[in-house]
Amino acid sequence: MSRYRNLLLFLLLAIFWGSAFVAISAGLEYFPPVLYAALRYDIAGLLMLGYAAYAAEEWVPRGRDEWRVVAVGAVFLIAIYHAFLFVGQQHTTAAAAAILVSLSPVLTTGFARALFPKDALSPAGIGGVLLGLVGVAIIAQPDPSDLLATDVVATVLVFLAATAFAFGSVLTRRIDAEIEIETMEAWSMLGGALLMHGMSLALREPVEPSAWIHPEAIGALAYLAVVSSALGFLLYFELLERLGAVEINMVSYVAPIVTAVVGWLYLGEAIGLTTAVGFGCIVAGFFIVKREAIRDALGALG
Repeated sequence: MSRYRNLLLFLLLAIFWGSAFVAISAGLEYFPPVLYAALRYDIAGLLMLGYAAYAAEEWVPRGRDEWRVVAVGAVFLIAIYHAFLFVGQQHTTAAAAAILVSLSPVLTTGFARALFPKDALSPAGIGGVLLGLVGVAIIAQPDPSDLLATDVVATVLVFLAATAFAFGSVLTRRIDAEIEIETMEAWSMLGGALLMHGMSLALREPVEPSAWIHPEAIGALAYLAVVSSALGFLLYFELLERLGAVEINMVSYVAPIVTAVVGWLYLGEAIGLTTAVGFGCIVAGFFIVKREAIRDALGALG
């Protein structure tokens, strides 16, 4: 029964996170991108803080190291990641964005091994990272004569979003702090939202609340903040404890399939052959990089 419950929760998380990219695309018709991301985490951060106050023993970070973890999370995992993602997704499909973001687990391993030489990648691991990057190039299909084409720049921005998330993930794990994950996520969300509000002001994004009262705009923002962010992260915490990091990373490769189906049904977006091939390269790269951990996880199941 426990195994079926874990599978159900895993699929539910993939649905929550995969459909988030469709909600982003839908909401970008009404909100400026960085402000949209900031509003999402204003709401999600308050919800998560309420949950942390209920569930965590210490819902306010204590000490310099715990605040350092929060700061890294706010800057890289929330602000930079979402600012690049939302701006880039204005000119790419939801499915392509989800596929590019699925490169994060591969990049996370690459950063971990690059920043800490004692964990150096093997030749096969390096090959896995490079294969993932080939997948990005296949999706972008850059034209050497026009490298600043809108779709190419959009792809690069989403790739930079995945890179920021991977880099921030490595940094948070390397800071010696025993902060509870609910507390870290809540304060990082609120800090990241504040930073994105500052970015939005610096970019002089238009503030037109009259455009936000459209039912689709309200629905997209509410879905992102409540379902994909608050409920999604609660599911993630539960599954991380039950399954472990390797198995939970697999949600990154189920979520784009959800995005493709929902994007086709709701937005009329279709996935081209090159995008599918690029996704295959990224997934293959993950299995190569994580081959030993995956083998150990399968052995434990046996």
